[in-house]
Amino acid sequence: MENKDKIILDLCGGTGAWSAPYREYPDIYDVRIITLPETDVRTYCPPENVYGILAAPPCTEFAVSGARWWKNKNPQLLDEALDIFDACMDIIEKYDNLQFWALENPIGRLKKLRPQLGEPKLVFNPCDYGDAYTKKTLLWGKFNEPKKNPVEPEFITYKGGKRFAPNYCRKYTKIVAAPKKGTERQEIRSITPAGFAKAFYKVNQ
Repeated sequence: MENKDKIILDLCGGTGAWSAPYREYPDIYDVRIITLPETDVRTYCPPENVYGILAAPPCTEFAVSGARWWKNKNPQLLDEALDIFDACMDIIEKYDNLQFWALENPIGRLKKLRPQLGEPKLVFNPCDYGDAYTKKTLLWGKFNEPKKNPVEPEFITYKGGKRFAPNYCRKYTKIVAAPKKGTERQEIRSITPAGFAKAFYKVNQ
């Protein structure tokens, strides 16, 4: 496979933060971000030759941070989330010669709902790779483990003494900050940390 044919699929890629280091070298990598609203991974027809796959299926219905609401949620939301996960895995399993593939999700019930995943290959926080906040993330797949570059996480103190990571809050200050609400907060927290993305790229080329 020639360099120009190194197709990288960024499944459910959102902002494309995870695949950003690959996109810096368009003469080598053909990065295709498969994400809503432009493209639904469940109806996407992947090309025949793919070099690597990054997959980040939506985690809202799986993350342990939302466990207290699971019983009262519409079960269709979970079914849809599992359909998206299954679609990602169907695409990954289509190929038997991938240079690498990785699927990420936070700690939660995905492993229980899809036990075929087995144990994650890597468990990390963004602060392990230079981004000063915490969000424990699990990574499954076939890939070289990125070298860690740990830093101390930073926190913002809210009223009552509660602490939040900076990207979880409305104001980037250590005095008083109001947590972001709803999908705005979820979208910010779901962005792949730049330090991890760069570290992953360095050992998976």
